Amino acid sequence: MNGNPSTLKARSADSVTVEALARGHHSSLLRYFKKRGVREEDAEDAVQEVFVRLSRRQGLSDIERIEGYLFETAANVAIDVQRHNRVRHFQSHVVYDDSQHGRPECSCEAVFEGQEAIEQLLSALRELPDRTRMIFILARLEHMKQSEIAQRLGISVSAVEKQLTKGLAYLALRTSMP
Repeated sequence: MNGNPSTLKARSADSVTVEALARGHHSSLLRYFKKRGVREEDAEDAVQEVFVRLSRRQGLSDIERIEGYLFETAANVAIDVQRHNRVRHFQSHVVYDDSQHGRPECSCEAVFEGQEAIEQLLSALRELPDRTRMIFILARLEHMKQSEIAQRLGISVSAVEKQLTKGLAYLALRTSMP
């Protein structure tokens, strides 16, 4: 970094200029961004980006029409924000709303009961004969058609139906399923 007294003095003047602009134009920049279609949640960040860019500019205090330069910088930031949002497809994003997307309150007891039910089902699945278990998994978890299962295992569709019925009956009995 250059320790030259004139450079340090210029940077200090630039810093004072940025601070003065921030105090005097923060709310007008927010309105400016909102009028140009910048989402409300992005407007504050856009204002901050304007001042970041200005603080990086050397010789800012020497600019005669500083407000014009401020809003020219803001216009560039607005373009960048809109370009960023277009690339990220923000217009198709849905804001999270607990009433629409949230799940109902789930008590610890309900979670525990759900875990127990899964363990009970897995245990019952392990007790099934290999072929019956395989048919159940292919039909219910892999969503294969009975004809596809029959072809894959080299058995008839009727045998698949019988094994699936047998497996479902056993699992319903073991897991207290209706």
